[in-house]
Amino acid sequence: MSSTPGPRVAIGPRSAPFAEAAVTAGGGQVVGVGDDPDALVWVSPRHIAELSRVVADTPTLRWVQLPLAGVERHFAAGVFDTDRVWTCAKTSYAEPVAEHAMALALAGLRRLHERVVAKTWGEAAGTTLYGADVAILGGGGIARELLRLMEPYGVHATVVRRSPEPLSPPTRTVGPESLIEAVTSATVVFVALALTEETRSIVDADVLSAIGPAGWLVNVARGAHVETAALVSALRNGTIAGAALDVTDPEPLPDGHPLWNAPNCIITPHTADTQEMVEPLLAARIATNVAHFAAGETLEGVVDPKSGY
Repeated sequence: MSSTPGPRVAIGPRSAPFAEAAVTAGGGQVVGVGDDPDALVWVSPRHIAELSRVVADTPTLRWVQLPLAGVERHFAAGVFDTDRVWTCAKTSYAEPVAEHAMALALAGLRRLHERVVAKTWGEAAGTTLYGADVAILGGGGIARELLRLMEPYGVHATVVRRSPEPLSPPTRTVGPESLIEAVTSATVVFVALALTEETRSIVDADVLSAIGPAGWLVNVARGAHVETAALVSALRNGTIAGAALDVTDPEPLPDGHPLWNAPNCIITPHTADTQEMVEPLLAARIATNVAHFAAGETLEGVVDPKSGY
């Protein structure tokens, strides 16, 4: 057995037992931020200014692991550099987020949002997902997991992604220039992509109009992907059948906001992946990356400092 010590990994901005255990499981040594660490695991999605200071003050860092899949706030704050490798949790939380997206879609199609508050028998109504046309905006881990979950439903899926390489299971994949065509008359349009300047407000009035009065919009990515004013108007006017949102713009959604009063809108408070779900998945990513880092192998979830995801 080799006696070579593993990489020295600091954890910030505070200690986190699950992260410490993951570093050790990956073959690393947990050290303090001031002890010349080789790597830094940042367990807080906030404290971005503090992260910048720690990175600037620690020239020994060769790798930084971030806790979220989306890193648009770090990108906007100018945290990323090319002096070290940056990784995030992209693909780590795909399963619970895709599960939540499916729950939202089925709730909307089956009109469960109406029935849970009903005090009378009501009309027989609902739409099936079986054999439906669906569109997924984004081609990452959540999209792949959604495709896997929807396989038994026999849906006809179109994935809209920046680079239209095929996905598994075999799926029609198109580029952003085909967005309108991809969502036209879709029964469900899932939003599951990274937030960048190119994807901000990607779901605007034109896209909502193309979805049509029988389609549901499900957003489990970021609120800013959707033009909120256009969505409020589309819900009010019946331009789309409804929207199921785990994220909103603004967020948290203020009390009294028109979306709260839309009868065809389901809102969950950014709970597609709760802390209880996240910790074991993030721990697995940390342990894997520590092992890869120690072996000089490619890390998982590498962030492109130029594109910001």
